[in-house]
Amino acid sequence: MNWDIVEGKWAQMKGSIQAKWGELTDDEIAEIDGNREKMVGKIQERYGRTRDEVEREVDEWLNNQ
Repeated sequence: MNWDIVEGKWAQMKGSIQAKWGELTDDEIAEIDGNREKMVGKIQERYGRTRDEVEREVDEWLNNQ
């Protein structure tokens, strides 16, 4: 799956994102609104991980969708 599909199906993807990154609030997920850069930044902030770690994690999640 590519990120364009995630953007187009953002409402459906929210549950999967919440399951994977449970510390993200509903407001943060709504603010991300399908934007990959925002998502990476929010996960990085919330979990205190490096950008590279988060990028890999998001790629893994995307590949499993």
